[in-house]
Amino acid sequence: MRHALLAGVVILLLAATAGAATSADPGITPTTIVLGGTVPLSGEAAAFGSVGPGAKAYFAYVNAKGGVNGRKIDYRYLDDGYDPAQTVQLTRQLVEQDKVFAIFNSVGTNNNLAIRPYLSAQKVPQLFVGDGSDALAQPRKYPGTMGLLPSYRGEGAVYGRTLAKTRPKAKIAVLHENNDLGKDMTRGLSRAIAGKGPRIVASEPYEYTDPDVSSQVAKLRASGADTLVLFATPKFMIQGVVAAHKLGWQPATVVIASVSIEPGIMGIAKVNAPEITKGALSIAFLKNPNDPVWAKDAARTLYLQILKKYAPGAKPSDVYNWYGMTAAWTMTETLKRSGRNLTRAGLVKTAQNLDLRKNPFLLPEITIRTSPTKYFPIANIYLYRYDNKEWVRASPLQPAR
Repeated sequence: MRHALLAGVVILLLAATAGAATSADPGITPTTIVLGGTVPLSGEAAAFGSVGPGAKAYFAYVNAKGGVNGRKIDYRYLDDGYDPAQTVQLTRQLVEQDKVFAIFNSVGTNNNLAIRPYLSAQKVPQLFVGDGSDALAQPRKYPGTMGLLPSYRGEGAVYGRTLAKTRPKAKIAVLHENNDLGKDMTRGLSRAIAGKGPRIVASEPYEYTDPDVSSQVAKLRASGADTLVLFATPKFMIQGVVAAHKLGWQPATVVIASVSIEPGIMGIAKVNAPEITKGALSIAFLKNPNDPVWAKDAARTLYLQILKKYAPGAKPSDVYNWYGMTAAWTMTETLKRSGRNLTRAGLVKTAQNLDLRKNPFLLPEITIRTSPTKYFPIANIYLYRYDNKEWVRASPLQPAR
């Protein structure tokens, strides 16, 4: 009888163990957490691709220190060439073949919008992706999808408030990407200046597949505008600056979207049109590892150590590597706070209730805060001005939502 009872207990335990194993969400084992995402290592937006290697290097550092609650992070990023069709195909591969626990750090507005319905249907979290559009931040309909970049509309509003205060008679010309990035920033700018003096006198869109934007810039110049706003990704921002230079147009103020202010990119623009880039305005939320002001900062020291050990071929001057580490730090802390019993639903709930104040890669006083109704984690930024050497802080902390 006793043997029969023991056998029954063993059978029940085995059944319980088997049930626990089969009920676990994909991408989680006792020793690993599998994350995946897409980045443009090639194509029109290849400059952004470094966010993948940067994040992977930081996760390698975390793994070397024991991982997250005893698990190592296995982060897999694939090259989608910034093509939403490829993003969809590769994301399905990550979910259905690689069995990732969550999609993380995928880059691009159109790209993330393209995969959101599929990921929502599969109940796969889509967290801290490279987008700041209003279209992506829909917590009621898509609670599992959250960007990391500041609100594009909020960024546009910062520029609008600045122009209303410093140049109330400004005549503004806007070059913008014909997607939610460009449209949101333009809407934020427009609302912030409404009734306050500055006015938009011309606005020209472009497609990310366009060969160049010289014709659009010529139309903007013909409008008589004295302020040039470039709500554009790196390739087209550079083209816009060069086109203005060739036309002999020297606006009193130039605004550059924060997605395009990486020092290497600004270096190219400066070499081709120094009179356009000097004094340009943008916003920032990250420390710049190239800025002498952070030469002895502990985060910069850590960044250089991580790259040297885990991504020896990476360029330390490439701030997109730094951004990748910023995103990876945020995901690491979110995983930690989700506990040992990791589930997709639990991860989303944690991401909805963040109050992270010590991200070493962010500028001072900038925190990461979320709620079930607030899906822009970075709520504050600083205005910066380019002196053709460095981006220099030009304002106190400002709201970015």
